[in-house]
Amino acid sequence: MGKREVTNIFKIMAPGGAATPAPPLGPVLGSKGVNPGQFIQKFNAATQHVKGKVVGCIVTVYSDRTFDLEIKSSPASVLIKDAAKVEKGSGVPNKNKVGKITRAQVRAIAESKMQDLNSASVEAAMRVIEGTARSMGVTVEG
Repeated sequence: MGKREVTNIFKIMAPGGAATPAPPLGPVLGSKGVNPGQFIQKFNAATQHVKGKVVGCIVTVYSDRTFDLEIKSSPASVLIKDAAKVEKGSGVPNKNKVGKITRAQVRAIAESKMQDLNSASVEAAMRVIEGTARSMGVTVEG
């Protein structure tokens, strides 16, 4: 087999372990040259451990219509919403606060996202997470 040529690289967000080939996922995958059925099988198998949580995924498509998946951790906003037990962030975060999280929860989120953040230390990653929380109207205590 010769060298496979990369024809497309794209990012996609889907619920872990529960993705379906129905819209919005199927049409996007089809238009990028990926077989939706194969993708859904691979993706759900790889994300079984985070069932229901939204996870990011980088898909690399090759010229022979094969593809590779690189599963990323859940977006910080999803993890913050879980920790604060809120449905969604605030529309006006500087005025309306929707919830609170502790420094310990921020540290846990930062440690779980460490490999996906471009931070040198856990403290720097914590500041990134705190900024995300602030922009969502979630207060960090401690």
